[in-house]
Amino acid sequence: MALMITDECINCDVCEPECPNQAIFLGPEIYQIDPAKCTECVGHFDEPQCVQVCPVACIPVNPAHVEDRETLWQKYRRLTGTPPTGA
Repeated sequence: MALMITDECINCDVCEPECPNQAIFLGPEIYQIDPAKCTECVGHFDEPQCVQVCPVACIPVNPAHVEDRETLWQKYRRLTGTPPTGA
């Protein structure tokens, strides 16, 4: 499941540097998350780092990009060039 940033975002700038996949960027009005790069920190951390640091709790799961944990692992491997387990 990719995450998304809602319009409650206050543009505090704390989430962007925490993203290990560089999926967070400043959009026209608020920060946004590229669902093709968001792994919810799978492969990097136990919890999504942007959610941990967000002072206004405006980063829920994006219902348009629901992915299971295995899919997130596959995306992590693709983004980092890490071979699949057992390869």
